[in-house]
Amino acid sequence: MNYMLNSTMRRPLSSAFAPRILRFCFILFLILTCLFSGCRENKKPHLTIGSKFFTEQVILAELVAQHIEARTGLRVERKSNLGGTLLCQKALLSGDLDLYVEYTGTALTAVLNESPSREPHDVYNRVKQGYAQRFNLEVTEPLGFENTFAMVVRGQDAQQLHLRNTSDIVPYASKMRAGFGYEFLERPDGFKGWSQLYGLHFAAPPSVMDLGLIYRALVDKKVDIVAGNSTDGLIDALHLVPLVDDKHYFPPYDAVPIVRLDAFAKFPQLRSALADLANRISAEEMRHLNAEVDADQRDATAVVRAFRASKSL
Repeated sequence: MNYMLNSTMRRPLSSAFAPRILRFCFILFLILTCLFSGCRENKKPHLTIGSKFFTEQVILAELVAQHIEARTGLRVERKSNLGGTLLCQKALLSGDLDLYVEYTGTALTAVLNESPSREPHDVYNRVKQGYAQRFNLEVTEPLGFENTFAMVVRGQDAQQLHLRNTSDIVPYASKMRAGFGYEFLERPDGFKGWSQLYGLHFAAPPSVMDLGLIYRALVDKKVDIVAGNSTDGLIDALHLVPLVDDKHYFPPYDAVPIVRLDAFAKFPQLRSALADLANRISAEEMRHLNAEVDADQRDATAVVRAFRASKSL
């Protein structure tokens, strides 16, 4: 009787575990399949595009990536928000990136450590030659706009004080509070030379501010003038006014893709794809794209996709 009882009890136990074992084997099979397929996918040739850590750079990286994918069929890996200029340059030289978009004035002064020039073609040619000789990198055609430093004031102040040019603030500077990012205060084409050229003496030494907070501080009247970027989308959204650099202090900052030469060797179709983007973006269009992401809180991928469609890219 004990034998019959034990046999009866063992059969249900065995049959209960059978479906579980089958499910386990099936799940294991799926996991291994995904892992192996993922490994095969990672081994496929692909291009890596990076960006610095602000909105415009993320948009430009996505624009270049989407266009290359559509034009060539290559798989593109995005590495956005890497950091500042020197970090992106280091990643490019090490091979962690194949390309990213830089600005000619920044490349000239911050990377090549050369004296600034106010002539766009001169700056571009010096950067192109310097990057080729020193880094074995190619500076391709500009995208069509520049993103220069912009001294920004409140719209109400600009209207009341008749501020249009940077020179217009000279009589009022002694009562104005300035707020600038750390990089602008330290770089060779930044605050020191700018304030000396225009003869500006502010009420106090400029406050060092996070770039993500400068416009809010301006709107909240914690400061009266800030150093922003000419294509920032929040300038229009917050009814601010960028002053004209009437003494032409700042060098040109044309946006240009910079590419490793071995990327062109591996992917010959890359050159023509980048050529499609040459001179296709105006400063106004770039400002609008930035505003869609920063002010309207739209996804950068969707914004870029709509822009490419409008340009038939």
